[in-house]
Amino acid sequence: MHAPEAVPHPRLRALSAVAILSLGALGCLGCLSGPYRTGAASLYAPDVHTVYVPMFESASFRRNLGERLTEAVIKRIEDTTTFKVVNTSNADSVLYGKLVNDTKRVVVENLYDDPRDLEINFQVLVTWTNRKGDAIREAALPAPPPSIDLGARADIIPEYGRSDASTQQEVIDRLAAQIVGLMEAPW
Repeated sequence: MHAPEAVPHPRLRALSAVAILSLGALGCLGCLSGPYRTGAASLYAPDVHTVYVPMFESASFRRNLGERLTEAVIKRIEDTTTFKVVNTSNADSVLYGKLVNDTKRVVVENLYDDPRDLEINFQVLVTWTNRKGDAIREAALPAPPPSIDLGARADIIPEYGRSDASTQQEVIDRLAAQIVGLMEAPW
């Protein structure tokens, strides 16, 4: 006959589970002070805390697009990142931008040649550098930091109550999201 198997007491099982979890947690305490980061801080460069965003240049004949884009980018940085936007070029990093192209074209016309669907498209060049002028997330090269070309578009459909101003703002908000998305550290 076989002897009955010994079943550990429920308290003994609970204590051993707590001991194992405690040892695991203690072993991970070094992770928090080391290269591992958690939360939103893990998405961004650890050596950058402040960003200076000078007014974006604009090659457009449409008024205030550079100012509106700068405002949207600053607001997006403040709302979604761990960075603080400052008004001095002595910041940890500088985000330069230039609106290089904006187009508006008719996509659909009715029988009377009235535009029913128009497309607005903006192209922006963006450069994010550290205090020394080196591109962030790029290897230091003897050449100037590379600019990143971004574009966004949206449609104006008058029947849906869309205007030039509301569509331009939609494109500006999309560009701001793309620009701030570029500030995330690579995986």
